[in-house]
Amino acid sequence: MKVQEVMSKHAKFCHPDTSLAEAAAIMWEGDCGTLPVVIDGGRVVGMITDRDIAMSLGMRGLPASHVLVNETMSKALYACSPEDDIHTALKTMRRARVRRLPVIDEEGKLQGILSMNDVALHAQHLDGRKDAGLAYEDVVNTFKAICEHLPQKVTEQPLHTHAAQA
Repeated sequence: MKVQEVMSKHAKFCHPDTSLAEAAAIMWEGDCGTLPVVIDGGRVVGMITDRDIAMSLGMRGLPASHVLVNETMSKALYACSPEDDIHTALKTMRRARVRRLPVIDEEGKLQGILSMNDVALHAQHLDGRKDAGLAYEDVVNTFKAICEHLPQKVTEQPLHTHAAQA
């Protein structure tokens, strides 16, 4: 099963110069908890989550309209391709401990987003079959890895890491 069969194709996004107030409004209206941050016609350079916004504003004591996405976003970009096997994307999610991956093409342009919600909704009971399906066990194992509390120091390098270049 390919990522393109599971992903949400119409991902909401923002730009580095978007205010946190605008980013939060996009998330609210789009019923999503993260936004890819794009430049140059859709090239993904980072991600921002609702938690990033809350923590940034809580520590700064500034109004959301006075802080820009590029001051808060994560520039460590974990992504996948529409052509990737879903199990490869799940491995990236487990290693990076993220619930969502931007789906990007070979030029780094946003094609969609893959969330654990998408994955869970496409999972099925495989009855011991070893085909390329998406098993319930794959979903549970990925959630367990994402939720696990690890020591501060992470020694493994994640798969499919794309360095953001703003």
